[in-house]
Amino acid sequence: MNPDTAAHPQDYKTGNAVHEVLVTSTDLPVFCPRSDEMLWNAHPRVYIHLENVGDTGRCIYCSTVYRLVDSESGV
Repeated sequence: MNPDTAAHPQDYKTGNAVHEVLVTSTDLPVFCPRSDEMLWNAHPRVYIHLENVGDTGRCIYCSTVYRLVDSESGV
C-alpha cells in the first residue's frame, strides 16, 4: 500500500464514487470512466449509448448509471 494514500485516504477518490451521472446532449458521446475523474483509468473505456431524454445506461465495469436529462430543466 502506498504510504501517502494510507496516511491521507480522505484526499483520494475511489473508483465509482458517483453511482448516477446526469448528462445532457452536449455531453454526448458518453463514456465511462469520465475523463474528469481522478481515477480515469480505473477500468477500460466503455461508451454508454444514450439517445433520447430519459434514456439510461449502466457501465458494465463499475455499475455507474448515466441518465440523459433535458438540458434546460435538468429532468
